Amino acid sequence: MTLSLRILEVLPQTQCTRCGYPDCAAYAGAIAGGEAAINQCPPGGDEGIHRLAAVTSHAYLPLNPDNGVQAPRSVVWIDENWCIGCTLCIDACPVDAIIGTHKRMHTVIESACTGCELCLPVCPVDCMLLENVSGDATGWDAWSASAAEQARQRYAARQARLSAPVVAARSLPETHKQSRVEAALARAKAQTDNSED
Repeated sequence: MTLSLRILEVLPQTQCTRCGYPDCAAYAGAIAGGEAAINQCPPGGDEGIHRLAAVTSHAYLPLNPDNGVQAPRSVVWIDENWCIGCTLCIDACPVDAIIGTHKRMHTVIESACTGCELCLPVCPVDCMLLENVSGDATGWDAWSASAAEQARQRYAARQARLSAPVVAARSLPETHKQSRVEAALARAKAQTDNSED
């Protein structure tokens, strides 16, 4: 297993970008390549830095405040009274933890939410709020290996979905479409004629 993959194994997989990289894998690669320090992951917190130090043989460093602070784990919830169904939060969620459709209220799958907060700044009506779900526990005390693995799988599935080629819908011949329209008009005319009788 490469150093980059070993580093990735000990990251919390929140995909929050607070480390300055687009995802946990990019941060792991940057650490392995000597381009990033081991203290840039607020969700991993102090324990995460110790884990990274052990894997990389680098000296422990306190969390870099430029990347954020170690805080309790939160999940997002959506105030249904304000949600306008814009879908911007769905596009921003790296683990597909938000479901909904255009112009309909959205909701968060709380068990899948990593608390990355990437959906918050894109909401045009500020209907998304954070809820503390770990009490005073922070870092790896507020997260688990199974939650990290679930987040990694959901992120990978989303990436695969987004990179899949778009398959065009099969187009029906124009004559087929025209005959269906004519049949619908005939049914409507028949109903109108029957109601006039």
